[in-house]
Amino acid sequence: MLRTALLQSSGTPGDVAKNLEALDAAAASAAAGGAGLLVAPEMFLTGYAVDVPALAEPADGPGARAVAEIAERHGIAVLYGYPERAGERVFNSARLVGRGTSAGYRKTHLYGCFERESFTPGDNPVVQAELDGLRIGIMICYDVEFPENVRAHALAGTDLLLVPTAQMHPYQFVAESLVPVRAFENQMYVAYVNRVGPEGGFDFVGLSCLAGPDGVARVRAGRAEELVMGDVDPGLLAASRNTNPYLGDRRPGLYGALVRSSDR
Repeated sequence: MLRTALLQSSGTPGDVAKNLEALDAAAASAAAGGAGLLVAPEMFLTGYAVDVPALAEPADGPGARAVAEIAERHGIAVLYGYPERAGERVFNSARLVGRGTSAGYRKTHLYGCFERESFTPGDNPVVQAELDGLRIGIMICYDVEFPENVRAHALAGTDLLLVPTAQMHPYQFVAESLVPVRAFENQMYVAYVNRVGPEGGFDFVGLSCLAGPDGVARVRAGRAEELVMGDVDPGLLAASRNTNPYLGDRRPGLYGALVRSSDR
């Protein structure tokens, strides 16, 4: 059983130091509540509607080292979003650290003009790590809205998919309806962790949730800053996979049109 804490917060956009303080406090609360994993939203380290080039840092930069120290101090794994600089390119990235695990993911599907102007898309759709006997997958926000992305994780054996997000009004149906369906049709847990409130020209809707393989949200946050926790149960996951036929009933030979050369 992996108790997973979802930090629904936009932090303080543009102030990395204050966001690290908020992450430290959340990690302390999560660990005190028995959580082994804390998930923070997309771009939590810096804020979303910010001067991305000025705040971007390497995957092993000072922010990463500070988060690793937080994770070690509280004995908890932490997944957080940040802008990653790699030479001249900047990626919208998420990093998982702590409790002997480490993985980095770059958002593959960029949403809207702001992201396409600020970031380079990643090209590795399936990034995984191991934690407490579970296979953890990572993607970011808009990525989960592409069924092919999540199905690739299902076929790779992901048990718990972490999705830090910056999902905005008026698309709250993604959090309310689409994410639980993704969990059900792919037989996995999905931790969808959102920003909340106005920021720049955006209005983030919150509604973070941990959805189970039965399509039920085990926990769901509201529309304010909040830390909620739910359990990822390997026993329930195994039982659900044993009775749900989706993956076993696939007919991949019929799906060639999904990978036509004209697709981008």
